[in-house]
Parts: sequence; structure tokens; C-alpha cells
Amino acid sequence: IFEGNALHMDWTKILPHDINFIFGNPPFVGKTFQTSAQKADIKKFFKNSSVDYVACWYKKTFDFLNFCEPKITDKSISANQKFDKNNFCEPKIQCAFVSTNSITQGEQVPEIFATAPIIINFAYRTFTWDSESNEKAHVHCVIIGFANFHREQKIIFDGDKKILAKNINFYLLDAENFFLIKRNFPLQKFIPKMIYGSKPADGGNLILSEQEKNILIEKFPDAKKFIKRFMMGRDFLHNEKRFCLWLVDATPAEIKKIPPIYERIKNVKNFRLNSKKISTKKSAEIPYLFTEIRQVEKNFIAVPVVSSQNRKYIPMDFLSSEIIAGDKLFMIPDANLFLFGVLQSSVHMIFTKTFCGRLKSDYSYSAQIIYNNFPFPDKNFEKISLTAEKILSARKNYPDSSLAELYDENLMPKELRDAHKKNDSAVMEAYGFEKNFSDEEILQELMKLHKNLTEK
Repeated sequence: IFEGNALHMDWTKILPHDINFIFGNPPFVGKTFQTSAQKADIKKFFKNSSVDYVACWYKKTFDFLNFCEPKITDKSISANQKFDKNNFCEPKIQCAFVSTNSITQGEQVPEIFATAPIIINFAYRTFTWDSESNEKAHVHCVIIGFANFHREQKIIFDGDKKILAKNINFYLLDAENFFLIKRNFPLQKFIPKMIYGSKPADGGNLILSEQEKNILIEKFPDAKKFIKRFMMGRDFLHNEKRFCLWLVDATPAEIKKIPPIYERIKNVKNFRLNSKKISTKKSAEIPYLFTEIRQVEKNFIAVPVVSSQNRKYIPMDFLSSEIIAGDKLFMIPDANLFLFGVLQSSVHMIFTKTFCGRLKSDYSYSAQIIYNNFPFPDKNFEKISLTAEKILSARKNYPDSSLAELYDENLMPKELRDAHKKNDSAVMEAYGFEKNFSDEEILQELMKLHKNLTEK
């Protein structure tokens, strides 16, 4: 038994050559909760410090496998073929880790596994690990069994299902090895860019409730022109009414005439000066503005960054440029009904739920990983535009219902569900997919399309 931080130890010196098992219990810490010491540990192993802490144990193990370089016992097999032949490598080393499921999702996957000298021989897809302590902690986990050789049979466990796989890739799919890298622009030139909304970083001082807005305007009518509807992801999905002070065109004299606004600006300055982030501290010089302003002058498609996994589709909608999108909403300016229809399709959702990151179990959408890597169809523009319009029309029949209510699987109105089904069919047809294709078959085809686009 060795006590200490395993990341600081040289495993090649402390582990005997005839080792059978290594047991350890690394802390499963996401980037939000990492200490400065843990972040320093991560930087020793990865360029991108946004990976979960447990990723360091994978890297440490990969390095150990490299140290224990398998010997090729058949001289006709080259070193480059060592992972292609099951019976010619010695020593054979097997490992299995229980890990937070986020390491197999989103941007972490290529960061951790792109150069990994391993083969996954079995895997348990996401399951909930319930703690036995009084304070129940529901952690979403995966189990990855990997080695420096191929097992004859590879198995994926998915709930009660047992899948016999030809190859298990690093997203725990029965498919060839494949990585979605961060991209700054969509794969196809005819697809407009998706951008984050504006970031307040204000300690809540530039944001107003409906009541606060009404009181302010009642006392200072001139304040009305500086107040705009504001939406983060939750506001958008649940139709919660919040507002913001949008002072981009306000003069110092106009602001000074409205004392409550001036007081809020002073509070923003104090909040930013007390921040640990250098960029936030610097923005204290202009406390009357959001720290990051990205608002567009055209209407746009709004996409929530986080959405419940219980919805069949991530709800999206067209919003007016008069609504200020916060940084928990993506915006797609210059968007059309065709684009909206594809994004609201089951095809796009299959790709999204497979490759997106997760916040607990909810979808965490990414412009760089999902949208910019998604292969859009290049036909059926008119038909998809019509089916997309039908989705919007069906929603209008329920003006008192929020998107969260409309897309609740227990409450979704029949005409909205039917509109989505017709849209799904139009999108499937645009790709040339058969109507009876399974999700796995659709995913395989999307991966082929992605590969073709990236190899051009």
C-alpha cells in the first residue's frame, strides 16, 4: 500500500513487474470544483485544463502502458501492427476504471484519448452511482475496460442491454475510432455561424425582474429606453420575464439623471473589482456595459446551452434582435427555416445526444463540438422549410404555454408532435436515409458524412 498522491509518484519504480492488480480511488472532480493544486496537477498532463480530474489517472496509466511496451513474439508482425493481433503481445495488461461519464462526452474525448495507446474491450455506458451515505450524491458514471491487446469478444453494457461490438470507440459506441474536434466555423460554407449571447458579469446589478422594471419606469420614465428583455437559457425555455439595463447608447448625463441606475452601476464596479478573474477586474473600468457584448442586429435562432435530457428535442425558436440573449443562449443570426427544421429534427438530436457534453444528465450543447461538426443535408430546402414552418404554427396555438411545457413528453400537444414527425421525415429524406433506420444506423451515416466533409 502506497499512501500519497498517485499523480506525483513514478509508477514504474514503485510497481513490481509481476503486478496483478492496482486499486486506487481518485477524486472525481469536475473543472468547476477543482482546487488550485488539482488544476496544477492537470496541467502536468494536459494542455487543456478543462478535463475532469480523473482524466489524469488515465494519462498516468497510458504512460505506464507505454513503459511496459509489449514485446512482439511473432517476428513477422511489425511494431505498428501490435494492436491488430490478439495473440502476439507480451505482457498483456488490462485495466478498468469507473469514471465520471463526462470523460466520454464533448471536448474531453479527444483531449484524453486521441493519443491513447489502448483498446477498449468492454464498457458500461452511463449509469447512476448512488452513494450509501446519508447525503445522497447521484453521480453519473461509466466503466471503461481497456488493454494493450484485443479481446476476441468486445462487449458494451447499456442498461439491461448487452451489445456484442466489433470495435468500441472512445464515445463508447460500436463504431470505428472517431473524434470530434473543436471547430470555430461550421463544416459547410452555406451554414451560418453560431455565437454565444452577451455576458453581464455584473453580480445581478444590470438585471431587473419585471417588478423592478415597472417600479423604475414609474419613477423615471426616461429609463424605459435603456431597458430590454433579457434571456438566459432558463428564461427562454420557461418564458420567465427578466430585463436588463442595456446602456450601449446611453450618455453619462442620461445615466446620472436616473439615480437607481447610477447606483446599480457602482455596485457592478465593486463586484468586478472583487473578482479573481483579471479580465473581469479590467472590465470594472466600464461598469455600465456587459463584459462581453455580442448582440446581433438581426432576428436570430436561439439555442439553449443546457436542456433537459427528458425532452425528445432541444426546443429552439426565432427571437427578435430587441431581446438581449445572455451567455446561456446561443444565437444563429442569418438563419432560415431550413436550418431551423434540421436543428429541430430527430437526426440532429441523435448526433447531439451522442456527442454533446452533459450537465449531470442534461444536454450541454456546444457550438464548436456539435453545431460546427454536424453534417447538414444539402437538398430538400423547400420541403424542410415548410415542415419547419408547421412546427412554429403548431406552437402558436398555445400562447400561454412555455417551450418547456410544450416539449414536456407528457404534455406535448398532438399537432406539435405530428408537425415534428413530418419534419423528421423530410430531414431523413434529405439525407437519403431509409424510414426504418435505427438511431445507430443514422449515427453511422452521419459519421461517414462528417468524415467525407473533413477529408475534402
